[in-house]
Amino acid sequence: MLTIIIVTWNVRDLLRACLQQVAAGLAAAPFGYEVLVVDNGSHDGTPALLRTEFPQVDLIEAGANLGFAAGNNLALRRLLARPVAAQPRYVLLLNPDTAPQADALQQLVAALEEHPAWVAVGPQLVYGDGTHQPSRRRFPSPATLFWESTPLDRFWPRNPWAQRYRCVDRPADQVQLVDWLVGAALLVRMAALPQAGLLDERFFMYSEEMEWQARLQAAWSTHNTAIAYLPTAVVLHYEGRSSDQASAARQINFSRSKLQLARMWYGWRLERLLRSYLWASFALELASEWLKLCVGHRPQLRQQRIAEYRKVLRALAPGYTK
Repeated sequence: MLTIIIVTWNVRDLLRACLQQVAAGLAAAPFGYEVLVVDNGSHDGTPALLRTEFPQVDLIEAGANLGFAAGNNLALRRLLARPVAAQPRYVLLLNPDTAPQADALQQLVAALEEHPAWVAVGPQLVYGDGTHQPSRRRFPSPATLFWESTPLDRFWPRNPWAQRYRCVDRPADQVQLVDWLVGAALLVRMAALPQAGLLDERFFMYSEEMEWQARLQAAWSTHNTAIAYLPTAVVLHYEGRSSDQASAARQINFSRSKLQLARMWYGWRLERLLRSYLWASFALELASEWLKLCVGHRPQLRQQRIAEYRKVLRALAPGYTK
């Protein structure tokens, strides 16, 4: 038995396409499956869509945007509350902006069936234009936190810390064990959850799947090498369609999650240093936008970005919690 959990927020049309792809890909599957959709307070008609077009889907209405971790946990708690015999063997966390191709989901299930030492497996992700989307990761070193997805990364994109983090030294077309995978599509053994626990809700969005996969591996394997990447299973991923609706919030959530991870894994001193670095980086971005506005370059865009960077700076200031 497979349970698919989809946490969604205002991407009704993408969700419809995702559910259609799931149904097509599993129509001939040799196992049963169910779909649980957690709606994080969408205002685009998503609940109505599910009730009319997908009545077989189990809808959980969160009532507000709880984020990725808390949204998935709503569904995971419901599964764990069932008698053990009624729980699924596998649970798939799937983003609503994905489209599993052909028999990708069947391949993922077959991989865990064949490899009992694996606690989770993920597919090859591709962008909307069909190009490969890097999804394999190593756990970050302290240096990685300063270089990956920051202004330094833009100035030196081939820096060794970010390169190692993204596994660019390993071929993307081979099955391999990795530290963790981007959580847009991740199949997990349900049996690992009682010991590993649920996703950490201190992460609103970003980094939560990394921290969770570390705990999943610790619960399942003494060697912490139990997350597999399966490139023959392909899932199209229209990345960031939900988070793009609130760009300042995306920057805030990404930065706060990075700070949370730094504090959990490397301590308060590194977290404080990283917070100061990120604040200074966004302050420089703000100054750059002001200079461009002063010379009259695309003033509407500059004013929008200035307002966004101000929000980010306030959110990253020490002691600010809103």
